[in-house]
Amino acid sequence: MTTFDFTPLFRTAIGFDRLANALESANRSESGGYPPYNIELTGDDSYRISLAVAGFAADELDIESKDNLLTVTGKKGNEVADRKFLHHGIAQRGFQRTYQLADYVRVTSAELKDGLLHIDLVREVPEAMKPRRIEIRGADDKLIEGKVEAA
Repeated sequence: MTTFDFTPLFRTAIGFDRLANALESANRSESGGYPPYNIELTGDDSYRISLAVAGFAADELDIESKDNLLTVTGKKGNEVADRKFLHHGIAQRGFQRTYQLADYVRVTSAELKDGLLHIDLVREVPEAMKPRRIEIRGADDKLIEGKVEAA
């Protein structure tokens, strides 16, 4: 197993503990898995996760968003016992997929269509968190009624 040391990346980054944990957990988790999925960038601040959940009804699927973690769970109902398969290649097992969401990313909608579960997300950064320009005053500037004037 290959291990990565992310320490050099965080020498000048403060408060990114969750990012380090996410990188470590991504390194530990298995790639691929069931069900297969896509993650798309659909706009500047919008995303879509599409999971291939053929055979699942809407009432057998559950989506939960809590503490920057999106969890999608599928639970199959009871199968008919008297069925006899010559080949059983369609997965009918339950699953649980989790996705780590960045701050200010929220789920806006979910739709089950043609065997695909589409989950739409959007990143909405509050105005107070957006970048703002900071005025720099010189040593000989003085503040007069909220305006800076050169002396």
